[in-house]
Amino acid sequence: MNDFATDRRQFLIGGVLAPIAALAASGLETGLFAAETDELPKVEVTNIRRAFHNGEHNAFTDLCWFQDRIYLAFRSCPDGHMVHPTSCIIILCSTDRGASWKEVHRFSVHHRDTRDPHFLVFRNRLFVLTGTWYSGATTLPREDYDLNLHLGYCAWTEDGAKWNSPVMLDGTFGHYIWRAAVHGEKAYLCGRRKPQFEVKARGEGREVESLMLESDDGLIWRTCSVFQPSLGDETAFLFEADGQGLAIARHGQGKEAGLLRCKSPGSEWNRTALNEPVGGPLLTRWLNRYVVAGRKTSGSEGPKTTFWWLHQDRLTEFAVLPSAGDNSYPGLVSLDESTALISWYSSHEKDDKGQPITAIYLAELREK
Repeated sequence: MNDFATDRRQFLIGGVLAPIAALAASGLETGLFAAETDELPKVEVTNIRRAFHNGEHNAFTDLCWFQDRIYLAFRSCPDGHMVHPTSCIIILCSTDRGASWKEVHRFSVHHRDTRDPHFLVFRNRLFVLTGTWYSGATTLPREDYDLNLHLGYCAWTEDGAKWNSPVMLDGTFGHYIWRAAVHGEKAYLCGRRKPQFEVKARGEGREVESLMLESDDGLIWRTCSVFQPSLGDETAFLFEADGQGLAIARHGQGKEAGLLRCKSPGSEWNRTALNEPVGGPLLTRWLNRYVVAGRKTSGSEGPKTTFWWLHQDRLTEFAVLPSAGDNSYPGLVSLDESTALISWYSSHEKDDKGQPITAIYLAELREK
């Protein structure tokens, strides 16, 4: 395997960067590598296509490399977006850089709604982590959502062929788990919960804290730190080779997303409000730059799946994807030195009866 292929896999394993550059002493303050300049890359979006639609509600994507294959995960549910025990997680695999896909695994959890699948490559295993709401035997009314009954599950494999699932994640009960990342010998996971697991935990609201959970094996998790004491929400982590951390939280102290930094896992996180809202945030590295992606809702255009450069503590938009209504939750993997494959879901297309469908989409980003 050539050096770039090795770097490419490291680059996207749980959001961990390949050790191809080190942060300058001021990197934590500026959020930039010393080699970066003010001139941002020019990018075009190509080869846009629908990747999956089965007549159900399909949403919440993620992408990763594992053993020279690309994997795509998402949730599928015949009953729609909300909390239903009929939902499942579908995992597809591509051996040709995303040109074609084969389903390799799917799983559900009894009496639980599975959603927000995210990849974690750790200890030579591929994990697909999912948060689950308890629903019981049928659809759960929204007023009965109980964050205290939330529980993480996973599917995992060592070879991409034999899968173990559903496997309960110890230490995640009462936590709504989200994206994970790796640094050194440990994996780190975003989990939000009600402080003190208060009895009345219907829905979420402002009184939710975000925790960083840590694990030695990807299956048993424990508290590492509380990094957001209120307005806890979806958060994407990324760690540099020296342990310095960067994160994008869906909420800062208002509608805009929050930019968080720490010197090492478990240390205090500093916060900066960003200039855009980001729903379902992705944080990764491409073209030696920080990339943020998610749902932007503003103006008359409605919600759009959007990609930004994170530059000088601001988000600079560089791609808006075909999207409308229920959409976002993107993934990204690097294909070569100037091309990336991206995934997202959206409701901008309609079926033969003129009704919106919610499907999985793919495209490529190419540096001009």
